[in-house]
Amino acid sequence: MIGVGSMVVIGAVALLIFGPKKLPELGRAAGDTLREFKSSTKGLTDDDDRKEDKKESK
Repeated sequence: MIGVGSMVVIGAVALLIFGPKKLPELGRAAGDTLREFKSSTKGLTDDDDRKEDKKESK
């Protein structure tokens, strides 16, 4: 598990590497990617649940 101190260090290193102008853009891109991944995996689990419901109803 990542603690608060580790998050601060990661943020400081990212700020040094990418700079203050690029960092918000990278954060936005990471958030969009995570949101897309979550919606894709949710779709997969919903499909699996539907298949199980159909099998149980037969």
